[in-house]
Amino acid sequence: MKFLWNPSSHFNLANLFTFVNITAGLSAVYFITQNNFIAASILAWIGGAFDIFDGKIARKYKLSNEFGVQLDSFADFLSFVLVPVFFVFQATYTTQLEGVWFFVASLVSIYYVISGIRRLIHFNLHTDAGSVSNYFTGVPTPLGAILLWLVFLANTYTPLPALLVIALMLLIGWSLNSTIKVRHP
Repeated sequence: MKFLWNPSSHFNLANLFTFVNITAGLSAVYFITQNNFIAASILAWIGGAFDIFDGKIARKYKLSNEFGVQLDSFADFLSFVLVPVFFVFQATYTTQLEGVWFFVASLVSIYYVISGIRRLIHFNLHTDAGSVSNYFTGVPTPLGAILLWLVFLANTYTPLPALLVIALMLLIGWSLNSTIKVRHP
């Protein structure tokens, strides 16, 4: 069990938490494809919780390494970029749009995914393993996911039009790579 506390182990405790995040994200995608949004929601929030703890564990026990940084970004891409886009796409765009607006929504979804992956790659290239700054430049992908989640809920439980959902997804996607300063928790 020494591997759990070894910073060079790919299966240290922090990375195991990240693997749970990945598992939750993949499972959420499956449940979204089955239109089971409650199970997908629970799994998305579980993934988010494990994302919080993997970083705290890595810093507390000095388990941070380059592999963990890359793994965490992969998990963030899955849980905080793809899952929320799939939620909105499956629940809103496929049920409320057709024709040219469905095509536009598809392009905006792709834009959001590219914005999210660009942000994560940029973050990795400009961050050292184990370091934490006071501010993020641009909206971090977990916050982007929460904002997109609120848009999803607003569309589901209020008369928020699908065209406004498209505009908000575009705005949140833009904010991921903006110069907006967001305080690190």
